[in-house]
Amino acid sequence: MSADLRLVIFDLDGTLIDSQANIVRAVYAVAEALKVDAPPHEEIPLVIGLSLNEALVKLFPSVDPDMHQEMDKTYREIFVRLRKSPEYKEPLFPGTLEAIAALTEQGYLLGIATGKAMRGVDHFVQRHGLEGRFVTIQTPDKAPGKPHPGMILNALAETGVAPDNAVMIGDTAYDIQMAVSAHVPSIGVSWGNHPPDELTRAGANHIIEHLDELVHAIGKLNSNVAVS
Repeated sequence: MSADLRLVIFDLDGTLIDSQANIVRAVYAVAEALKVDAPPHEEIPLVIGLSLNEALVKLFPSVDPDMHQEMDKTYREIFVRLRKSPEYKEPLFPGTLEAIAALTEQGYLLGIATGKAMRGVDHFVQRHGLEGRFVTIQTPDKAPGKPHPGMILNALAETGVAPDNAVMIGDTAYDIQMAVSAHVPSIGVSWGNHPPDELTRAGANHIIEHLDELVHAIGKLNSNVAVS
């Protein structure tokens, strides 16, 4: 790896924000609204990170394909209502703001590559006062969803950063596979929607247990030192 690792690309759901409960709630609300059988609870986290349409296809495989578009529309409408609810909570994982601040202070460019739509990213940025922190924001509105490498390739093109001067931070095998396909190193997080051993099998260069480890882990990648 070259000596100047400059772009850090973050996933959102399961990596920086704890959104699983809201996503599960929205999936069950879609099933109720459209009068179809809901998927088992344990299957829902496994599709978080995919584009919405692909996630819904996986969760509702027996639904007529013509209904998937209606499911997509209904899910988005439900999530807009959820965000306006006084009980809506989507907390940051511990250490998120500190990690973003530390990386910014050290001169890293920051980016986002997420399965969320741009409206969801805008809500995240505004809710947590992160306007201007991310120089590139990639969603399935702009490129194929994960694990296709398109979002990372777009981020590299927008910033002018070479693949080995970037790193992807994510909680799912989709994040890691996307990075591998884009020839970008990756760091998995242990607290998200896929277990750490799955991230390792997908090709993660390192797994961290807390965001306060992130700057050090990136530094190890940057100096081409094996991280154990």
